[in-house]
Amino acid sequence: MPRGSASGRPGLSRRGLLKGAGGLAFGGLSIAALDLPFFDVPGAQQDPLTCRARDVSASERELVISNWPGYIDPRRQKGNTRDEFEAQTGITVKYTDDINANTEFYAKVKNQLGTCQPIGRDMIVLTDWMAARMIGLGWIQPLDPAKVPNVHQNLLQALRGRAWDKTAKYHAPWQTGFTGIAYNAAKTGEIKSFGELLDNPDLKGRVTLLNEMRDTMGFLLKLVGAEPQNFTADQWANAIDRLRGSVSNGQIRAFTGNDYTQDLAAGNLLACEAWSGDVIQLQFDNPDIKFVTPEEGLAIWSDNMMVPNLATHEANAEEWINFYYDPVNAAKLAAWVNYICPVEGAQQEMEKIDASLVDNKLIFPDEDMLSKTWDFMALDDRQQIQYEGEWSDVSGG
Repeated sequence: MPRGSASGRPGLSRRGLLKGAGGLAFGGLSIAALDLPFFDVPGAQQDPLTCRARDVSASERELVISNWPGYIDPRRQKGNTRDEFEAQTGITVKYTDDINANTEFYAKVKNQLGTCQPIGRDMIVLTDWMAARMIGLGWIQPLDPAKVPNVHQNLLQALRGRAWDKTAKYHAPWQTGFTGIAYNAAKTGEIKSFGELLDNPDLKGRVTLLNEMRDTMGFLLKLVGAEPQNFTADQWANAIDRLRGSVSNGQIRAFTGNDYTQDLAAGNLLACEAWSGDVIQLQFDNPDIKFVTPEEGLAIWSDNMMVPNLATHEANAEEWINFYYDPVNAAKLAAWVNYICPVEGAQQEMEKIDASLVDNKLIFPDEDMLSKTWDFMALDDRQQIQYEGEWSDVSGG
């Protein structure tokens, strides 16, 4: 999809494309349509130390990347980072924006990766929970720390020590974002909590929630006194019942992808669950749009660079990762993408690129903001089927 707005700023967020076409669970595909892709690969577990190809990076200065649409500064921009990478390294990049949903992409590659066959890519970029699943299945190659020193030096402290890859052996965040609340201050008073979205009668019928299960249900778990990082089956049941009540009484207008942005700017919505990058883009044209850290905290997520098994240009991929963890290059990318930059030092470099973004906490959050964040517990196979099914029943996915 095209990206850009009248203001010259990015107009369509990557995160919105996650579920943008119709609001169905799994990026527009039902669980049945995907034929339960997590569970139908015989012998799917692999050993990345034995399921690997000979690295020909030294003789073939090439790199094949799959990423989400609209997630890199475009080549039409003078001094874009991709051209600079190619000029500095001599590596030719085949960059394809063919990831539109985590599970949709998984369905494309699961048979090959599950049986130790190549997928024709040297790098893929997937969201935390899917990255964790692929790493757990042994489908991802370890990165050589000596070749990605910038990651270990510059990765934001808040993104270190993830339970599914504590030492960043297999992944490096490409971009990161918050999920919180947005509201149109010209149409309503201040909104302070997720509970208000579900209960405030003045907002009834003019509230939307996101159709990403982990984002929305994390807040519902907080509302019933549970922690999204570690909750029980009973707590999940309480949370889904809480949501079901607000849907059935008409409080919630719809579950959306980033199509909430147009209605919010126009005043058709009063408040909504929102992704931080979307709100930054809206604010360029409409300063009445506010993003707030709700009393329940903020969901934090990353989309992560990884090298799949049997990639033939791993060293070239590591050069790409190291390049984008240079604060200068990270700042250039952040100035266009407008999500949280995962690289320490990029905020200082932003002074030279776009001073208006230096103090934007949705790109460079402070420690207080980061201390209010949480992520979502990894689900086992049984939980994945049950919870996605119950979520679809309530959200209409």
